[in-house]
Amino acid sequence: MKKQTRRKFIKATALTAGTLVISKSLLAQNQFTLSGIAHPYPDEWLPDGIRSRFVDNVNGLRFHVLEAGYETPNRPALLLLHGFPELAYSWRSVMQPLADAGYHVFAPDLRGYGRTTGYDSNYDADLTPFRMLNKVRDCVGLVYAFGYETVAAVIGHDFGSPLAAWCAVTRPDIFRAVTMMSAPFGGTPSIPFDTVNSPSRQNPERSPSIYDDLAALPRPRKHYQRYYQTREANSNMWHARQGLKSFIRGYYHHKSADWKENQPYRLSGRTAAEWAKMPTYYIMDLNMGMAETVDLHMPSDLEVAANTWLTEKELAVYTEEYGRTGFQGGLNSYRMGSTGIGTAESQLYAGKTIDQPSMFISGASDWGTYQNPGSFERMQETACTDMRAVHLVSGAGHWVQQEQAEETSRLLLEFLRDLS
Repeated sequence: MKKQTRRKFIKATALTAGTLVISKSLLAQNQFTLSGIAHPYPDEWLPDGIRSRFVDNVNGLRFHVLEAGYETPNRPALLLLHGFPELAYSWRSVMQPLADAGYHVFAPDLRGYGRTTGYDSNYDADLTPFRMLNKVRDCVGLVYAFGYETVAAVIGHDFGSPLAAWCAVTRPDIFRAVTMMSAPFGGTPSIPFDTVNSPSRQNPERSPSIYDDLAALPRPRKHYQRYYQTREANSNMWHARQGLKSFIRGYYHHKSADWKENQPYRLSGRTAAEWAKMPTYYIMDLNMGMAETVDLHMPSDLEVAANTWLTEKELAVYTEEYGRTGFQGGLNSYRMGSTGIGTAESQLYAGKTIDQPSMFISGASDWGTYQNPGSFERMQETACTDMRAVHLVSGAGHWVQQEQAEETSRLLLEFLRDLS
């Protein structure tokens, strides 16, 4: 559908099925401003065929969603889940190829991100709503809001990968297949087993943790997720000394295949010495923030000019959105994981596997595949019982669906065709 026709279609369907789509002319009538969050993206931000809209009353949230393949009813659906620091916008280059193949594709700004609202993004907020199974409830509610009882597949990248996996674990009746990207799913948590005749340990002595060991290395280090849990992390990135635009550019570059030192390999175990072999965006110097970390590895002007997967125009979208919201909403999910909140309810699924068709995609230059030693193998050997394919895409680092959108689309469509 050409953009002019698409705009007319959006105007004609501004209020449908309890959801809201606002055209640019309607924005002008209601005097919305581009710095606010009450309106969808401007048309010029998006490729042809993709629209921006809101979906109200989903588990207490007003979701901002990008959507493709909406023109034709009764299509099979695909739900796309982004990671950190990403947005629904991170799927912009694969949505239309999926829609062209006959799917209704929708990608939300997840709880904590972008133009989705209804959560508390403060550091001192109650973290309970950010627990994993409540975010699964967000996904189920969104699927239902669009009028679907099932989706053909849920596809998640980075932090969205374990979320997609948990969707598949908990509701296989809804999420009929799953693709995980860049973050392997090592399986559900365990509950102590066969302990009746085993003597219990009373008050075991605390041994140094891997985080203590990292700090004690000759070059003191820290894990990036521990840093993300600190009060200063949001301000450090949001108000980076090099400026927000440069910070985001540097962060994306540092974790991409464009940074030639990204040459990942399997680590021998989960020890400080092995972890310290990873780049500093994962194992940071103890006395540095993330803004200072990526500032040491900024792309040159020539590298920026040669970048076709994150143009200056596309970078401006991330800068606009994170410039307004900061990063704390996304960081709260990392903080929730360290509190133990939600652990008990997730143990209800101890021993549960992903039995529907599954696939894993990552960049060949992505350290995310190996950062949790053993997870990549457990995903294939035990966590997923019908793993159809594993792909490590050449020419891609961590942002595989952005760096190599054409190949990612091809692999997704190949997987989806095999399901029918």
